Amino acid sequence: MFKRNRVRRRVAAAASLTSLITLLPGCGLLSDGPDDSSPIVVGTTSAPSTLDPAGAWDGSWELFRNVYQTLLAYPNGATTPQPDAAETCSFTDSTSRTYHCKLRAGLKFADGDPLDAKAVQHSIDRIRTINAPSGPAGLLEGLDRVETVGTREIVFHLKKPDATFPFVLATPAMSLVDPREYPANSLRTDKDVRGSGPYRLESYDEGEQAVLVRNDSYKGFAERENHAVTIRYFQDSDAMVKALREKRIDVTYRGLAADDILALQQQSPADLQLVDGTGTDISYLVFNPKDRWAGNAAVRKAVAQVVDRGAIAHKVYRDTVEPLYSMVPKGLTGHTTSYFDRFGDPNAGKARAILTGAGITRRVPLTFWYTSDRYGSETAVMFQELKRQLDDSGLFTVTLRTRPWKTYVTGYQKGEYPVFGRGWFPDFPDADNFIAPFVGEHNALGTPYVTKKITGELLPRSRAQGNRAEVVKDMTSAQRIMVDDARLIPLWQGRQYVAASQDIAGGERALDPSTIMTMWELHRKTSW
Repeated sequence: MFKRNRVRRRVAAAASLTSLITLLPGCGLLSDGPDDSSPIVVGTTSAPSTLDPAGAWDGSWELFRNVYQTLLAYPNGATTPQPDAAETCSFTDSTSRTYHCKLRAGLKFADGDPLDAKAVQHSIDRIRTINAPSGPAGLLEGLDRVETVGTREIVFHLKKPDATFPFVLATPAMSLVDPREYPANSLRTDKDVRGSGPYRLESYDEGEQAVLVRNDSYKGFAERENHAVTIRYFQDSDAMVKALREKRIDVTYRGLAADDILALQQQSPADLQLVDGTGTDISYLVFNPKDRWAGNAAVRKAVAQVVDRGAIAHKVYRDTVEPLYSMVPKGLTGHTTSYFDRFGDPNAGKARAILTGAGITRRVPLTFWYTSDRYGSETAVMFQELKRQLDDSGLFTVTLRTRPWKTYVTGYQKGEYPVFGRGWFPDFPDADNFIAPFVGEHNALGTPYVTKKITGELLPRSRAQGNRAEVVKDMTSAQRIMVDDARLIPLWQGRQYVAASQDIAGGERALDPSTIMTMWELHRKTSW
């Protein structure tokens, strides 16, 4: 998902307000909360690719979390999924293969249609039936079948033990939809949403804005601190921050550029604040095994030996991100530094030895693709830096190409790109989610990565372990295999930043463990 964009927050505000906000997160201010009907306007550079949950495994989840409902989700402060549309959920066997949920009584969609067990079954089954190329069907590969008992009970039968299944049900991919409005065999393509979440979508202008208003039919754990939210979509950070400074928006929650973050940290006017916390979003390169050069393991390992992550973090992102040496980010159980352990510091001489050992003595031509409008304005600069590093090594000749996100996705799904950049915002906060989505014949990248040791042994064994602290050995082994293959090269791990006007509270509470903003936590302050 999209990366998924915080967690373990600290508030850094401007000028004379710094110490007050640091000592008193949320500022300890009075708020009119739900009685304030003035919409809070939130800016982001992450626009939805679709409004149908069965068609999106990306940043569309930001909107889904607020207008749809899932059986499980994350109340403020929770790190494991808790019931939302469900009243209770649990495994009913000792092998983690049968998962039972009971719905809250009287659930309805925003249009008044009942949300019952059959609607849940319909919502989950259609994801697999449609199996959209950019959809989340891959998250349900371990699901055998869905059974309903009466109108409120749902039983999920899994093919194999999977202790991560509750996390899957908590992703916005598993949003519950109205069977009368969402076909079982095809995606909706209009601009309407029929959900049961905290808000209903009043209007939507693609690429421009989404207008959310309170859904009075909602039954769940969310305690809404506002009546309405308008989300405005921007192409770049500059325009978004300009709108924030000019008070045309109240909050930004994804897509801040490094220079803008530094300016907000160091030179913010007294009417702006910045919430800064550790994130789990990552950036990485994907190599296409069908390409003549990218499909050569020696070429990939030579690239890994040359890439200078520290230079990217410092020169491009101004240290607002951290170098990453594993597909599993720091802060999650199972994180390693496997790429550094294998390759150490960047070294063109060692890279040359890798290539000559494979009989490659000429410069290797590679084409790197990236998206022009998805991961922030630094993306182009980062790829220029990658090109400089690889070209200057004397071992590669890199050509850069770019496309807007919608056509970019189509391109990599068709296998058109030799090497391409991706970002990943976690579906759920577990090391499994930084390995499983990228491997297998059908994965989130559209580029098959068959590795039987990981998919057939390590992942199944780790998923049988309910105590996630016990999966370190298997996760470490999986990452070691991924380094051996060098099909995916991690680059950096992000931090999480939310900028807001000083009259907005709740920013430090509004991001769940998957770094998705829960808009209902935002509200206006009314007094100091």
